[in-house]
Amino acid sequence: MSIQQQVVDAFKAQYGGAPSFVARAPGRVNLIGEHTDYNDGFVLPMAIDRSTWIAFRPREDDAVRVSSLNFEGQGQFTLSAMERQNGFWAEYVKGVAWALASMGYALRGWEGVISSDVPIGAGLSSSAAMEMATARAFSVSSGFAWQAATMARAGQQAENGWVGMNCGIMDQMISAAGKADHALLIDCRSLETALVPLPPQTVVVVLDTATRRGLVDSAYNERRASCEVAASYFGVKALRDVSLEAFEARAGELGDVIRRRARHVITENARVLLAVEAMNRGDAETLGRLMDASHVSMRDDFEISSPALNSIVTAARHQPGCYGARMTGGGFAGCGVALVKSDVAQNFAAAVATEYQAETGREPSIYVCHAMEGASIIHD
Repeated sequence: MSIQQQVVDAFKAQYGGAPSFVARAPGRVNLIGEHTDYNDGFVLPMAIDRSTWIAFRPREDDAVRVSSLNFEGQGQFTLSAMERQNGFWAEYVKGVAWALASMGYALRGWEGVISSDVPIGAGLSSSAAMEMATARAFSVSSGFAWQAATMARAGQQAENGWVGMNCGIMDQMISAAGKADHALLIDCRSLETALVPLPPQTVVVVLDTATRRGLVDSAYNERRASCEVAASYFGVKALRDVSLEAFEARAGELGDVIRRRARHVITENARVLLAVEAMNRGDAETLGRLMDASHVSMRDDFEISSPALNSIVTAARHQPGCYGARMTGGGFAGCGVALVKSDVAQNFAAAVATEYQAETGREPSIYVCHAMEGASIIHD
C-alpha cells in the first residue's frame, strides 16, 4: 500500500470521514555544494522519490491537530497560543505555523495525519519535507498562494527560530521547488534557481551508511562560525564573495583550521558551477570527477566525513559504471551519493552493499533515486 493511501486510510479511521486534500513534499539529495548554502553560495540538490505526506482537512477555527504514523503522540495546539515542547516531532509543524504567522499570514487550523518514507537523520532532509508539506497544508487551509521561495524561507525560519537548528535555505528550497528529471541550481543569496538536466543514461544512487547524527548538531554550528570568522577577515558578507585567487593570496594569514574551512567553501562553490556546465552538456565524467573532489574537500578541509562515509564512498568508486561519489548532507554520519550508469544501477547497489557490510559490519540501505516534483497538493 502506498504511503498516500496509508495516510488517507488513517485519516478516515481517526476522523470518521475522508480528508479534503493530501499534501506531499519530497526529501532531497544534494549532488554537490555542501555547507555553501549558509555562505550565500551555490548548491545543486534534486528532490527524490521519498516524501512526507499529509492527509488533512481544513477547520473552521484556529486549532491544529495532527498525528503521525511514524511517531507516538498527537500534536495539538492553537494558532493563537503556541508554546514550545522541546523534542516533540510536532514542533516542526508548530514551527512552520509560527514562522508563517510572523511573516504576516492569517492562518486557519486543520486536522490531519502525517507519514513519511524519508529516512530520518540520514541527511536527506526529512525535516524540510515535513516543513514544506505542512506549509502546503496551511496554504490550502488558510487560502494563500503558494510561493516556493517564500515558503522555503518560512521552513528555514521554523528550523532556526523554533526548533533551534541553524540551517541554511537549501533543503526547504529544493523540497518546495524541485522538478522531475532535473537537479536545481540554487543561488542561496538571491534564491534564484535554474533547472539542470541529469546526464543521459545516468541515475543518482543514495548510499545510506546506517549511521545517524543528532538533528541539532553543535559541530554544524561550529563550522558555520568558522566560515563567518573567515568572511569577516576578508571584509565581505559571506565567503561566496571571496574568489579563489583572493583567498590564495592571503590564505597564509589565516589560522590552519579557519583556512581549511574557508578553502572548502570557496572551492566547493566553484565546483558547483563547473558541475552545472558539465550537466548542461551531458558530461557525466566531469560531473563525477567534481563529486570525487568534493568528497576529498569535505573529508580533509571541512572535516565532516566519517569512517563509515569514507568506506561507502570508496566502495562506490570501486564499482564499474560509477562516475563519482561523495558524502552528502551535513556530515559526520548519514549518506553518500553516487552518479552511476543507469543500466548497471542494480548491480552497483548490490556490490556496494556487500563491500561496505564486509568492511564495517553494518547493513546499508541503497536507494536508486529519481528526481521528483517539489511540494504539491493532491485532491483526494
